[in-house]
Amino acid sequence: MISLTNFYIAGQIGARLLQKGDETPIAYISTDSRTIVSGAGTLFFALKTNRNDGHFFIRHAYDKGVRNFVISNAKFSVHKFPGATFIYTDDTLEALQETAILKRKKFKGKVIGITGSNGKTIVKEWLSELLADEYTVIRSPKSYNSQVGVPLSVWLLDDEAEIAIFEAGISKPGEMALLQRIIKPDIGIFTNIGEAHQSNFESPEQKIWEKLQLFKGTDVIIYHKDYEGITTAMEQLQEQKPLVSITWSMMDETADLFVFFVQKVPEGCGIIAQANEKQYAISIPFSDDASVENACTCLVALIAIGKDQDHVLNRFSRLQPVAMRLEIKEGNNGCIVINDSYNSDLNSLTIALDTLDQQASEDFLSKTLILSDIFYSPKPDEKLYAEVAELVRLRMIERFIGIGPNISKQAQLFGDNATFYESTLEFLNDLPLIEFKQEAVLLKGSREFQFDLIATVLQHKAHETVLEIDLSALVNNYNHFKSKLHPDVKIMVMVKAFSYGSGFAEIARVLEFHHADYLAVAIADEGVALRKAGIKMPIIVMNPEEHSFDLMLEHQLEPVIYSLRVLDQFIPAAHRNAMNNFPIHIKLDTGMNRLGLETTEEIDRLISRIKKGNELFISSVFSHLAASDETKHDKFSHEQFNRFHYLAKYLQDRCDHPVMRHILNSAGIERFPNYQLEMVRLGIGLYGLSAVGSKELQNVSTLKTTVSQIRTVKKGNTIGYGRKGVAKTDIKVATLPIGYADGFNRKLGNGVGKVWINGVLAPVIGNICMDMCMVDISGIDVKEGDRVVIFGKEHSPVEMARLLDTIPYEVFTSVSQRVKRVYFQE
Repeated sequence: MISLTNFYIAGQIGARLLQKGDETPIAYISTDSRTIVSGAGTLFFALKTNRNDGHFFIRHAYDKGVRNFVISNAKFSVHKFPGATFIYTDDTLEALQETAILKRKKFKGKVIGITGSNGKTIVKEWLSELLADEYTVIRSPKSYNSQVGVPLSVWLLDDEAEIAIFEAGISKPGEMALLQRIIKPDIGIFTNIGEAHQSNFESPEQKIWEKLQLFKGTDVIIYHKDYEGITTAMEQLQEQKPLVSITWSMMDETADLFVFFVQKVPEGCGIIAQANEKQYAISIPFSDDASVENACTCLVALIAIGKDQDHVLNRFSRLQPVAMRLEIKEGNNGCIVINDSYNSDLNSLTIALDTLDQQASEDFLSKTLILSDIFYSPKPDEKLYAEVAELVRLRMIERFIGIGPNISKQAQLFGDNATFYESTLEFLNDLPLIEFKQEAVLLKGSREFQFDLIATVLQHKAHETVLEIDLSALVNNYNHFKSKLHPDVKIMVMVKAFSYGSGFAEIARVLEFHHADYLAVAIADEGVALRKAGIKMPIIVMNPEEHSFDLMLEHQLEPVIYSLRVLDQFIPAAHRNAMNNFPIHIKLDTGMNRLGLETTEEIDRLISRIKKGNELFISSVFSHLAASDETKHDKFSHEQFNRFHYLAKYLQDRCDHPVMRHILNSAGIERFPNYQLEMVRLGIGLYGLSAVGSKELQNVSTLKTTVSQIRTVKKGNTIGYGRKGVAKTDIKVATLPIGYADGFNRKLGNGVGKVWINGVLAPVIGNICMDMCMVDISGIDVKEGDRVVIFGKEHSPVEMARLLDTIPYEVFTSVSQRVKRVYFQE
């Protein structure tokens, strides 16, 4: 173990102690209070970004046992945290990076640094897999390659490891020089160059030169010679200073490794290459061009390391696809199944446990972990599984199931709530006798254990049409809008209408985990469902109904009061339930002409009635913009702002406490930053739709199905009900298991709508049926079972809305409840 203490780190990075606690060896570093596992031995860096301020979460970290903090706010009230050490620095991100550099300097093994536009993570994972039997290898978790991710990765260095593999990604000039100091690679790999982040660079050449900064002082640089820009830059670099490079190519016989034969077959491909007098032959279980390129890069790296013996090369045939995401699916008996059964190591386990905590949501689901043997760890089994057992204890895992001979030998470390099986097959044989109910189940296993078989049994069965929800994209969009707000502005997120079709509890858990301030639902039943799912954050009901008032009060659901009639109905309910200062939210009508108070006289009567008792407390006052997304109505929007300002101030002046104001929706956040007030309401923007065409937002929802059957329809024959589809020539038709009962609007039939199959838009032919539709796939390479995108990144819901002469809201919310929602995170 490479051990550094809090005081040593403070001295070495040039920081000063604002408050001095005990000298402590630092085992962990953290930038996120939510993911802290063991407070003792953790050093928390309070990072400040344009989206957040880590100083706000010091109390949370302290309550979880952390006693060592790095801060950049010299006025922070450190005296409120007795026994804690506070290290002050001007820049906490720089301090984090300098701390990682201290760890790197003490590491004696070889470090491989990887950069490039694509393939970094796959090359890293494959190299780790290929070298695992030869060396103890440490690698960066997932795709931790940013200014924050790289230091967190390098901190994992252990003196038991012999090789470390880190990837480095950049998005703008100046970033790579910082990462170079942290990684300081002995061997450099430049995978390729592409269009990613090009908008932040003046030219592709500038981006290449920026990436090359990673290799300053590197012993060997490996690169693909067929990328002309990289080759040109390397030749210029070699003119400036001598360096050792190893190249590979499919076109240039002068490259150090010349790949002269690639044979693709359905189950993979064979690759033959020449280096000097030696010939190399490998096979991989993939046939796509990207995998061939990544495999060749790995081959050159093995040659550079001196591990190009046949028994190592034979491992190429056993390489597995690198999963870039974990999936969250509905299970049987009220369970949630989190499938991360692609690799198993201590670092990725910690990350997956964060997702388990998030989905379990206190008091709702118990937490179950099914874990296989962990391969490729530099630690001896007893030490490794002792750390796993400690993680299980700290994360309060109620049920633990270990699968594999190695973990089974360490059963004594795990306590009474743990069971063990020698193999996945043995567990599957027992599975019918094991009851899983109301549990969040994390499957975390090495590929060899085939945990997908377990997932198949545990998951709720549904038909092949699914709505995929990208939770990572949703978080990106949330943070994008949050970055546009002043630090003290709160966010209310609209999750009404089944979270715009995306699902209630799963979306709410993510938003609660990321500290959204309020959730808003349309009706009380939606709020009750969230409470029963364990959601504890404030929830507002936009359209309260008298029959549900008692239920709302029982579940702490805060009503919108939009009329004196609703107020007069709610006050007796609050009195009957012995409420004191129960929060309510007042809606004003400033031009929407839908719901809300309109006059100062109504406000006077409202205030008077509330002040007669102590049951209610006005928490916020708000209004709705009628056309914030259309510039042609900006004059009207400003009239609404002025009207709201007047009425809201009138109400505030008659209250004896601060009252929050909010009027901006998603489009308003983007277009009217001067009207953020105390809170904003985020709705459709969370799902990737922008009123200003922002490129920063990501698609969240993808409606997918599969090809059920393919047939040839002869010229003159008809397709579907009413014989509306007519084959004007001989055509190929695919039947898809999605219809208007799933949310695929019947108006999209007869050539109006299209679906995305294997990179091509295929028109709908004939009428859309209740449960099926048919599409013309003539000229498209399609086979039965292929995936089909109805809407998503490839085929925008905005375009579908245009064809239907409606808005994307309707497209999203029309997806039927019978369509299974599948959640995943990168």
